[in-house]
Amino acid sequence: MSESLKINPLKRPADAEISVPGSKSYTNRALVVSALAEGESLLTGALRSDDTERMSNCLNSLGFEVTNSVENVFTIRGAGGRIPAAEGTLFVGNSGTTARFITALVSVGSGSYLIDGVPRMRQRPIQDLLDGLDELGVESSAEMGNGCPPVRVLAKGIRGGTTHLPGNRSSQYLTAILLVSPYASKDVNILISGELVSKPYVDMTIEVMARFGIEVENQDYSRLVVKSGQRYQATEYPIEPDASNASYFFAAAALTGGRVKVMGIPPTSVQGDMGFVDILEKMGCMVTKSRDNVEVIGPARLRGIDIDMNDMPDVVQTVCALAPFADGPVNIRNIANLRIKETDRIAAMATELRKLGVEVHTKPDGMTIQPAKVLLPARLDTYEDHRMAMSLALIGLKASGIEIRDPSCVRKSFPTFFDLLGSLH
Repeated sequence: MSESLKINPLKRPADAEISVPGSKSYTNRALVVSALAEGESLLTGALRSDDTERMSNCLNSLGFEVTNSVENVFTIRGAGGRIPAAEGTLFVGNSGTTARFITALVSVGSGSYLIDGVPRMRQRPIQDLLDGLDELGVESSAEMGNGCPPVRVLAKGIRGGTTHLPGNRSSQYLTAILLVSPYASKDVNILISGELVSKPYVDMTIEVMARFGIEVENQDYSRLVVKSGQRYQATEYPIEPDASNASYFFAAAALTGGRVKVMGIPPTSVQGDMGFVDILEKMGCMVTKSRDNVEVIGPARLRGIDIDMNDMPDVVQTVCALAPFADGPVNIRNIANLRIKETDRIAAMATELRKLGVEVHTKPDGMTIQPAKVLLPARLDTYEDHRMAMSLALIGLKASGIEIRDPSCVRKSFPTFFDLLGSLH
């Protein structure tokens, strides 16, 4: 893909039925669980992207048999709670889920493991997870002393017991510990201090664990318990389409006053980003949900909104792309954890919207975006962040002169994004 990509405005409102790839979050969770199970698991409808390849490559490096010879299907031969390799250097790129889940996974083993990534990953915090594992008897350290990767784990199994995690930074720390807790020597009791961010992602973790045979006791997201002695059972597991990636096409309908139906997503999905369509309804869209698809019809003009998006961090940038076209301010609250993602997403989005002439006010945990009468043409930076690229591209469906730099960064989660976006024309 070229260094930059010009986005051509739609000449008419969007009118399409779209199928998006499988969920990255489900795929990476299921890969870890399948590796721990005894026997062969089959993940169908799975996402193949940079992030899921990072995870599968790390698992292969650890001695697990993971193959992806059929499109959208992973076959994993689990090792029954063992880590086959006694040592390894594991490169996670800029995949936060891989970094955190693999750090916890190797704790089950016996040996020395190093987890490292790209320069940005070396700025993304992981100390809370290391502290949480330490209370469970796992010896690990951030090699550079800054609480970020590279991480060294000197594994000898997980003792279990009680551990503490802060709730306000990343639910991935909690997920990482939950995924490996069944293989601790004793019950694992996880206490969460403060309000837990991104609760739907924890629901997703608990759902995946249940499908593979593990029960988690969840006491209002403040205390979670996993009984020792449970074991994952290999299974065939269908991966749902990715609700985060569907959001861009729902937003295309909202922006253009058109209609987009995304196929294959059950309205009962626990994916938190399904809540994006509820936000669109508040902004004036009509949403129709059926057994296996969701349709959005956009209004003549979007309404401004004041919204807490703590449970939907991955679609914040999609809302930001809609905001300049609303009839009033869009105020987004309680999103401080966006500052430790692939980039500081609050600062990055504000910078790029200002290039377009949009008035943006930022706070440590949120931002307010004012309506814009006219948008300036601009070449927009993506910060090696897939969600920056996809959300900013939406603006080009409505405004002229929009170019997206480094469009290939979408390979992280949605390699076919620009092909599908082009199909709306």
